[in-house]
Amino acid sequence: MNRIYLIGFMGCGKSAVGRRLSFLLKMPYYDMDKEIVRQMGMAIPEIFERFGEEYFRNLETEFLQNLQQDHCIISTGGGVTMRKVNQRLMRQTGLVLFLDAPFKEIWRRIHKDPNRPIVRRSTREEIEALHKSRYRDYKRTAHITIRTEHRTLRQITQYAAFQVKRLKTNDQHA
Repeated sequence: MNRIYLIGFMGCGKSAVGRRLSFLLKMPYYDMDKEIVRQMGMAIPEIFERFGEEYFRNLETEFLQNLQQDHCIISTGGGVTMRKVNQRLMRQTGLVLFLDAPFKEIWRRIHKDPNRPIVRRSTREEIEALHKSRYRDYKRTAHITIRTEHRTLRQITQYAAFQVKRLKTNDQHA
């Protein structure tokens, strides 16, 4: 198992868990959105505005295809699993962990965030429908689903680390 991918809807905790997991497992960490922002020299809302969502989704796929680092943790963008090619790339090159948070919790975290272009231009109902429509892709892509409800960041991170170590041990005994 080379890479650890964290997937899930925006606001489910991918970046926060990724940073902590990186520290716990002593592995490099990449936040896909931050890497794209750095590469493009502009914020995600600006990328969406100037080039459109399709262009941004292409950048996500290119990131997955071109990342040279093998032994690392990657928190992905919330929409990355919408593309079958991304699902396949992640499943073939690493362990995919789905951080499954209930929508009410996600909404509480994201509804005032100015850096989320989709939230800025949508109603709660539209965001909830988007969450529902992406859920199947998250489940289909994930090797392991981690329920985050009623768990602290520390508990979620420790559980993710436990799963990674458990699977690494099984790999070595295979």
